[in-house]
Amino acid sequence: MRFDPTKMPRHVAIIMDGNGRWAKQQGKLRIFGHQNGVKAVRNAVNFAARHHIQVLTLYAFSSENWSRPETEVSALMTLFMKALNSEVKTLHKNNIRLKIIGDKSRFSDHLQQRIQAAEQLTAANSGLTLNIAANYGGYWDIVNAAKQLAQQVEQGALTVEQITTETFQQALVTEDQPQVDLLIRTSGEQRISNFLLWQIAYAELFFSPVLWPDFDENSFSEAIIAYQQRDRRFGGC
Repeated sequence: MRFDPTKMPRHVAIIMDGNGRWAKQQGKLRIFGHQNGVKAVRNAVNFAARHHIQVLTLYAFSSENWSRPETEVSALMTLFMKALNSEVKTLHKNNIRLKIIGDKSRFSDHLQQRIQAAEQLTAANSGLTLNIAANYGGYWDIVNAAKQLAQQVEQGALTVEQITTETFQQALVTEDQPQVDLLIRTSGEQRISNFLLWQIAYAELFFSPVLWPDFDENSFSEAIIAYQQRDRRFGGC
């Protein structure tokens, strides 16, 4: 499928929704859906890298997901660890930089060490930046940035007058990355779910009916085509 290379989004964010419903349709437990969602992650990453999208951010685990049943949360953490171990070398080989964005302090020490090692291995890569949002929430991100700036003011390193949208952006977990151009949510749900609230201020929204494990290159292409047909005015006429 052909795209206009001058209208490709720089930053695409995806709320990967529908794993549980997909598993239920198969008569399986929810974790079966999460396991099969890993393949869709690979497809999305390959698509983004091949089409020269600068940043792909995937919503893997929200700060609200801890309220899910303990068995599911435990299985998700195990799956996260396995995916880090199995995928990071491939990402590095393909010049992809991996960043885990979110409050990592709640993860086990071992998982935090694996995250740090994966980020360090890929830090100098210059291709696609892949953000995995884990224990992430938009409210947390904004409050965390505000605390950082408040501390700098308290320490005399920054004045209140120096706080601008640019300095605030630098304090967010996405730092100097471009703002989100296209936000995709799968499974037909039409909610933002506390995801990248600052970063999606002028994003185009695309809601796909496809459950995440079935989200393939054709599904991603459909979203890109829809995006390229939008008239983006950023609040102007």
